[in-house]
Parts: sequence; structure tokens; C-alpha cells
Amino acid sequence: MFGIDAETVQNFVSTQALPMALALAQAIGIFIIGRIIVSIIISVTGKLLGRTKLDPMLIGFMTSILKFLLLLVVIIAALNELGVDTTSLVALIGAAGLAIGLALQGSLQNFSSGAMLIFFKPFGKGDFVEINGTSGTVEEIHLFNTQLRTPDNKRVIIPNGQVFGNTMTNYSSNPTRRVDMVFGIGYDDDIDKARALIKEILDADDRVLDEPEPLIAISALADSSVNFNVRPWVNTADYWSVFYDTHEAVKKSFDKNGVGIPYPQMDVHVHKTEPGKDDVGQAG
Repeated sequence: MFGIDAETVQNFVSTQALPMALALAQAIGIFIIGRIIVSIIISVTGKLLGRTKLDPMLIGFMTSILKFLLLLVVIIAALNELGVDTTSLVALIGAAGLAIGLALQGSLQNFSSGAMLIFFKPFGKGDFVEINGTSGTVEEIHLFNTQLRTPDNKRVIIPNGQVFGNTMTNYSSNPTRRVDMVFGIGYDDDIDKARALIKEILDADDRVLDEPEPLIAISALADSSVNFNVRPWVNTADYWSVFYDTHEAVKKSFDKNGVGIPYPQMDVHVHKTEPGKDDVGQAG
């Protein structure tokens, strides 16, 4: 009817349609089986990583990246079975990845730094830290930024690239801390008496640890005072309460026992000369 004989149809089916159908079926089979294998690999990997001490967020990210890469391999294998030139496709994907990487360089730096922070854990949620000159309590650690709450209840969001690329101080990492204080007394006051009063205050405070033993030593003969370095050790949670309470207790004890806390002062000496005395011998 259409001018196509049976031999032509049979030839088309045997030489083109059948191979194409077979290749399509094989490509679909590769894709389906590949997805099943990828799911098994991701499941096993997630369980193995779950037994480690890695952060769940980092585990989720790693498994997601692995799943994406494995599925990309499966898709390329399926397309290759269909006769698609995957060499140029791989090159195109690589070029696109490079372009995206250059465009998102800053974000990728923050991302990689976030992954390192989650992996190495230099600090955790609830720790009091100082990062790049900002101090506060860690509220959240994300892959791209870290959030701090400052002592005056402000939220500070710091990009992870700045966090991992700068000096970090974790004040909460160790169970104990040393409280560094300086108290000055007058040059006319009794040094031994002042030392005994400070020691009495520290001994009466149950928050001050016996070991290491508190240090009470003269550190400087300053312009207006004799300065004591006072360095007791306390539990980290008690640091600020001991710091404030000790300053108040020392002031009250010194006042009660007649030990002065001097303030900067200057002695001015005035020399009087007789009128006209400096002019003698200048005549002529």
C-alpha cells in the first residue's frame, strides 16, 4: 500500500530497530541495576560512618556527594550503551564543574572549612570561644558558617573560612582554668599582711581548687603601688564568678584591715628662690 515491501521492513527491523531496542533495553537495565547497587553502597557506607564519631551532618553530606558521583557514573555508562559519545560529555561536565568552582570559590572555601570544623571538632555547641577577635558561646555549626551568641546576647555569624583560617581560642575545652588577677597595695603597707589577707580569702572559697596551689606573688614595683599576681585555679564554669567575687572580697578585706589600694598620684615639689637672687652676677 505504501510502496514498502516486506523485505525492506525486515531489513530495517533486523539492522536498525532491533539493535536500537536491544541497546535501549540494555541501557535501561544498566541504569536500574546501577541505581540498586548505588543504593546498597550508600546504605552500607552510611552505616559504617554511623559507627564512627563523625558528626551526622557531615555523614549526610559525604553520603550525598558519593551518591551523586556514583549515579553520574551509572548515567554515563547507560548513555555509552546507547552509543552516545560520552567522552565529550565528561569533558563538558568537567568544564562546567571548573566554572562553577571558580564562581563559588568563596562559598566552597567556607564549605570545606565547615567540613573540617565538623570533622576535627576544635569546639562544640555550648563552648565559649574567641574567633577572629569575637568572643561568644557557640550556638550552631553549619557547613558554611558558625553562629556565636555574645555575652550581651547578640548573634554573630562568622563564615567558616574565617573561622578555620584564624586563631581559635576555646575557653571551655579544658575542665579547669586559672584566674589571673592583679592587686596593688601602697608602698607603706605591710606586704606579708596583704598576702595573708588574700590567702585567707582564697582558702575560704570552696570554688578555688587546692591543686594546683594558688599563686600569690609580688609581680611589680609600680609607680604608685606594689602589685601582687594572684592566680587561683577553678573549674571552668566558676571562672567569672570567682573573678568578680574575689575582687570584691579583697577590697572589703583591705579596707577593714587598713591596707590601702593606691591610685595613680604625683608628688610635686616646689622650690622657692629669693627675689632677684638669680639676677646677681648678670649685670655688666
